[in-house]
Amino acid sequence: MGKNNKKSKNTVPPETYLRLPPLADASLAAQPIIDTHTHLVSTFSTYRSKYKNGTLYDIHEFVREMYHDRNVRAIVDVWCEAPVLQAWRELADSALTAEDRAGKWGGIDYWFVMGERSDRVHPHEAKSYNDAVEESILEAMAHPRCVGWGEMGLDYHYDNSPRAIQQEVFIRQLKHAIRLGKPLTIHTREAEADTERILKEHVPSDHKIHIHCFTDSPDFAQRLLQHFRNLYIGITGVITYSTNLNTSDLVKQMVASDIGPRILLETDAPFMVPSNLYNSIPEIKGSRLPLCHTAMIPWVAEYTAGKVGDPWNAAEIMKRANENAKAVYGVQ
Repeated sequence: MGKNNKKSKNTVPPETYLRLPPLADASLAAQPIIDTHTHLVSTFSTYRSKYKNGTLYDIHEFVREMYHDRNVRAIVDVWCEAPVLQAWRELADSALTAEDRAGKWGGIDYWFVMGERSDRVHPHEAKSYNDAVEESILEAMAHPRCVGWGEMGLDYHYDNSPRAIQQEVFIRQLKHAIRLGKPLTIHTREAEADTERILKEHVPSDHKIHIHCFTDSPDFAQRLLQHFRNLYIGITGVITYSTNLNTSDLVKQMVASDIGPRILLETDAPFMVPSNLYNSIPEIKGSRLPLCHTAMIPWVAEYTAGKVGDPWNAAEIMKRANENAKAVYGVQ
């Protein structure tokens, strides 16, 4: 019983800390935030589950309040989690007009990609992919706020779906995305050889590709970067984790090249809060925020800049990543 009186290390900090402190670096704060990979439905669901008495009651309100005065310009929402149903259309339709984006989204540009209907198409559930699921994706591809196909790919870490089926579904989706001219949002984990083989066999070398939340070997990334001239590497808060050295090593290699870092900044929210963020909120020492969100992107840029050094400060990293987001998704 005595243990119940001790402060838990997993205590959820008050909701107010999700709104984040001001950035100390004025040049970084001046750079607009473009989050190229976030899961809004999951992020909002996590918020409501962790803050039962939370003050925000729908996704639009969450975005307007959490991103208020954070200089968030655009988000790319990723649909690959359950339940989806027709929720994707509701959110996408709510961003069709400039008036709606100003009123409902607080002036933020909402875009999305889809590689599913729900968990059925993500590599973890590739075994459930079928014609009906594919028709749902194809329907979404025609929406004016859709900027890509994904996430899709191979995940051998958990092997929740047989590898042969994962590969079959991956190739099937790639063919459709290429036919439609849609940028690719790729999920790959511990599947380097098969991912590389399939991409090189089925994707033109000039196609636009976003390798999302990269954590595999730098050598693998370099082979892809050399072959696909419009391929970019997604950097999330996982770059700040001591368990992951690959991402930092890769970024260092990229900045040493003549063309500089071919990176995109993303949160993969609600996952992977940047660990360096806690330096800015010492008041919650011993606790951890229960979710990540788009306004945390500057801390990813700050950590990345710290790893690569001059002349790449945090503002320059953010600026380059935003230019790359325009190149891949047309988002700016």
